[in-house]
Amino acid sequence: MKKKLLIIGHTWPEPQSTAAGTRMLQLIQLFQDANYVVTFASAASRSDYSVALHDYQVTEKSILLNDSSFDVWVKEEAFDAVMYDRFMVEEQYGWRFRESCPSSINILDTEDLHFLRAAREVALKNNDEVTAKHLHSKQAMREIASIYRCDVTLIISEYEMELLQNQFRVPADLLCYLPFLTETETLQNLKAANYKSFHDREHFSTIGNFIHKPNYDAVLYLKTEIWPLIRKQIPKAQMHVYGAYESPKVSQLHNEQQGFYIKGRAKNANEVIENSRVVLAPIRFGAGLKGKLFTAMETGTPFIGTTVATEGILPKIKSNGKINSYDAPADIVEQAVKLYLNEIEWKKYQESGFQTLQNRFDMALFKEVFISRINEISCQLENHRLQNFMGQLLQQQSFNSTKYFSQWIEKKNKE
Repeated sequence: MKKKLLIIGHTWPEPQSTAAGTRMLQLIQLFQDANYVVTFASAASRSDYSVALHDYQVTEKSILLNDSSFDVWVKEEAFDAVMYDRFMVEEQYGWRFRESCPSSINILDTEDLHFLRAAREVALKNNDEVTAKHLHSKQAMREIASIYRCDVTLIISEYEMELLQNQFRVPADLLCYLPFLTETETLQNLKAANYKSFHDREHFSTIGNFIHKPNYDAVLYLKTEIWPLIRKQIPKAQMHVYGAYESPKVSQLHNEQQGFYIKGRAKNANEVIENSRVVLAPIRFGAGLKGKLFTAMETGTPFIGTTVATEGILPKIKSNGKINSYDAPADIVEQAVKLYLNEIEWKKYQESGFQTLQNRFDMALFKEVFISRINEISCQLENHRLQNFMGQLLQQQSFNSTKYFSQWIEKKNKE
């Protein structure tokens, strides 16, 4: 007998615009494989690029914020599980869902640790190293409280798993490592695929939606600090920047004389990345895994990224012809130029990308473990929650404060 899962989305998924949208479709598939019938609900407005979830056998439902109609609907549906898309959604709907379906498993998908991204942004602006003073923020308190309130939280990066357990002492049994995944069939076809060769490709590229602040910062950094140095050594090379939700401040970076092209939304991310010879990802702050680098590896396109960009993809290693991370502009430029001009080096990086996907992100490495973990917690939910007193405490406090504030807003909206 199939079980019922409710996913409450922060936004409607846009897999052609964001890595988060692609990950959401992966999660939906994993739950469907675990014998769940999936309903996706959101209070957000849909865009022209929102995916049609009914094509994936998912029921769609528009819901309201601060409205008891949600409580009535959830209780009638009697969901067996809920997954909150980011901690803000759990804050908004968690108390309502738990009150209506108290015996259902509560799952949180962080996407990435928002407080880590914010801490790195603040540290960068102040030219500081990230320390506990940056990490121990009010946002961290909110996000980690949400983790404790849920029965299990999906963490996308090994680094973030370690940070939560070592820095914040979050119990391991509340966390589940689940990164971006590549289908086994795709992995088997990677080397056999007729990708464009080194000589059939040209120019540098990067991609990422511009609503995401780290992407804009990376492109600005690329334009002002890195690209002029690359262009000086390779005068005919061009930098192609792709991304959805381009703003005027992004558009003004376009400069054809400098070979710096703002190309806007990519109709097919894989195609534009495969056309380029090298992907650049000079990301200075952020968290989670970078979808652009997975697109690069899946299309056989070598990349150069900063430590933040490559975090969680593979351990930092010495320069040996494999994927590496570089932070100083001069180092990024040196490696980018070498990779662009040296076919032997380029092929080594390409092969390293294939091996990374196969050894670290193959769906087969995670699927059964994930399904077993969710089923195990569901079957022993009462005992699991008894081991998490802090979560019960935070639920009680959140219930008392959030519930009455939300009810007050609902009453005001109806006046």
